[in-house]
Amino acid sequence: MSEIAKKEELGAIRKLSFEELKQLMIQHGDPAFRAKQVHEWIWKKSARSFDAMGNIPKTTREWLNQHFSLQCVQTADMQVSTDRTIKSSFKLHDGHLVEGVLIPTRERMTACVSSQVGCSLTCSFCATGYMDRKRNLESYEIYDQVVLIRDQAQEKYGIPLTNIVYMGMGEPLLNYANVLKSIEEITSPDGLGMSPKRITVSTAGIAKMIKKLGDDQVKFNLALSLHAANDTKRNQIMPINETNTLVALAEALRYFYDKTENEITLEYILFNKFNDTVEDAKELWEFARKLPCKINIIEYNPIAQATFVNAEADALAKFTAFLESKKMIVNVRRSRGKDIDAACGQLAGKKTA
Repeated sequence: MSEIAKKEELGAIRKLSFEELKQLMIQHGDPAFRAKQVHEWIWKKSARSFDAMGNIPKTTREWLNQHFSLQCVQTADMQVSTDRTIKSSFKLHDGHLVEGVLIPTRERMTACVSSQVGCSLTCSFCATGYMDRKRNLESYEIYDQVVLIRDQAQEKYGIPLTNIVYMGMGEPLLNYANVLKSIEEITSPDGLGMSPKRITVSTAGIAKMIKKLGDDQVKFNLALSLHAANDTKRNQIMPINETNTLVALAEALRYFYDKTENEITLEYILFNKFNDTVEDAKELWEFARKLPCKINIIEYNPIAQATFVNAEADALAKFTAFLESKKMIVNVRRSRGKDIDAACGQLAGKKTA
């Protein structure tokens, strides 16, 4: 068997580049255009088996079945919230589980996807942060989540998917290559053809990787999970801040914007009596005013592992009013899917009984 084929004995055919796929098909005795057909079935038509590839000769399909695997992600479990949010538990080819969410609103249909099995960061308010990181997801495993959630949107609500957020399990910038490759597969005209402007990647704040996004001149939007705008408080809830301080993050975000001119969002969860005072709002303004950004104030979603409580309505009103008085763009995001543990910070890769 060829070197390319040997490479795939332990992996999936979807790891191959188009050129490698082309060489593989030629070495098997197929014409070069067969690679384009297979590639289209994989990435544009999202085929879940070689047998589904109708215009591929039966002998070639049998050979592909014998030697290769698509390693498709399967839906292991699905829950529907009272607010129509759908949380899915996705089973990977090696048995690991990750979670993804379809978030329906009046304006959009959003897929929230995971990038890692577990997480190596230990944010104290996030359920995933209490899990070990088992492994990074392959690009096609992220792609599959989008396809499965897209199909849910059509089947359940008759509405096409409009947006994708990398805000599920894991830290996307610690799986940099696979995340960017998945976005390429999702946005390419030879793939799903979605606009990169409809995609947002959320990070807990890895300064050097934010700068790398700028150097790579990515087209998608970036969100920083901030949640505290002074280092002492942020260190308490997000240990990653100890090596990626607010000064370093502000510099990286400015660098990112200067290189890409892409939208930046600051995500800020209000915790009762921790980061919800007007003084906290002032610190957030001091951080945000140096950047072209908008601020999303996020409702906290309780988890069993932590004792944080959502801020009270009066504190939220005063916090928001201060930022608006400073001409900041502020959106208050109400969480969806809380009754099925599908809201922000609640994903933990667990399968329901």
